Amino acid sequence: MAINLTKGQKIDLTKTNSGLNKIMAGLGWDTNKYSGNNSFDLDVSIFLLDANDKASSERDLIFYNNKKDAYGAVEHLGDNLTGEGTGDDEQILITLDKIPEQINKIVFTVTIHEAEERRQNFGQVSNSFIRIADTEKNAEILRFDLGEEFSIETSIVIGELYRYNGEWKFNAVGGGFHGGLSALCSNYGL
Repeated sequence: MAINLTKGQKIDLTKTNSGLNKIMAGLGWDTNKYSGNNSFDLDVSIFLLDANDKASSERDLIFYNNKKDAYGAVEHLGDNLTGEGTGDDEQILITLDKIPEQINKIVFTVTIHEAEERRQNFGQVSNSFIRIADTEKNAEILRFDLGEEFSIETSIVIGELYRYNGEWKFNAVGGGFHGGLSALCSNYGL
C-alpha cells in the first residue's frame, strides 16, 4: 500500500523496501477551465545534482529534449503536450544502482511551456501529483499530491530523491518558482 506524503515529509525508500533498484516516477496534472486560447503544455524536468546541489553540466538535466542521462540511470519516457486523460501524464524510469556516487540528489520539476507568453501559471493547474513505484514488483510506494496552493508560479520543484547514509530517501518539496525552466536551471547551476 502506497504512503501518501504531505509537503516537507521525507520517507526512506531503499531502507524500507529491501532490494529496491528500479523505480518509476509518474507525474500527473489537470488544467482548470480558463478563458485563454492556448492549451497547457506542462513539462517534467529532472536535475541530477552533486553534494553542493548543483548540476555539473547540461547532461545532468533530463527533459523532453534530452531523454537519457549519460550514466544510463535515468530515462524520460516522453513529453505529454496536453495533460489530458487520467493517471500519469509523464513518466521517468530510474535505476538506482546505476546512479554514480557523485550524484547525491535527483530533483523532479514541472514547468509550463511558454507560460509568460500564454499568460499561464500553476494557479490554473489542479490535481498535480508525483508517485514513485517499484517497477519490478509493479507496486506504488508513495504518492505526493501538491494541492492548490500555487497562484503565480510557472515552475514547481515537486520532490527529490536523495542519498543519506548509503540509502535513498524521498523528500516531498512542493516549492514554487517564477521564471520557468530558466529560473530552475539558474538555481541548479546551469
